Amino acid sequence: MYLILLGAPGAGKGTQAEFLSRKLGIAHIASGNLFRQEVAKGTSLGLLAKSYMERGALVPDEVTIKMILERLNSKNCSLGCLLDGFPRTLAQAQALDKALAGMSKVVDKVIYIKVSEEELLRRISGRWLCRNCETPYHSITSPPKTTGKCDECGGELYQRPDDTEDTVKGRLKVYFAQTLPLLDYYQAQGKLIEVDGEAGVETVTENILKALAMNKPNDKRVLSNYCVS
Repeated sequence: MYLILLGAPGAGKGTQAEFLSRKLGIAHIASGNLFRQEVAKGTSLGLLAKSYMERGALVPDEVTIKMILERLNSKNCSLGCLLDGFPRTLAQAQALDKALAGMSKVVDKVIYIKVSEEELLRRISGRWLCRNCETPYHSITSPPKTTGKCDECGGELYQRPDDTEDTVKGRLKVYFAQTLPLLDYYQAQGKLIEVDGEAGVETVTENILKALAMNKPNDKRVLSNYCVS
């Protein structure tokens, strides 16, 4: 089973990807981590990607696709995988489908974790980190005991530049502009599963697994891995 997980920054996509990969017994491929790993290992693709990133340029789709496909051909992807953070654009989705077809593989389902822009802003713009120990805090859901100070080490709390409200609004605008065509693309293929991402973390996981079981009734592996608690 080959799955794609879509969700805006702050939707909880990374958390769900980890839960789902364990529950379904398939590899989790996070494109951001994959880039960093390839660069760290000094592979030819990693060095090529690094040359673009160092110039502040976007890594070309063909380079990203090659990196993803090499990972898909690895042994622990033999039962499938969960793609997280890729594709990001319609062009990448079309290129992925073409490449997978050449490997006699297809994307089975695409899970979209839907969260309102208001909630995404609340989640992201409330995030703070300790400069010393990097303990995370949230001004609403997990605030420090003393404003601006870390409970663990007393260090100063700071907010990443890309987590400020104005920056978040810009990031979300770009994300939704890129993602809407993707949603239409996979909806037309009958592969899109939309899940409410504003429920609790465990509820979101359960709802995704239920939707997968309902949409793949003949996939015994999915049904056997889904248990109603």
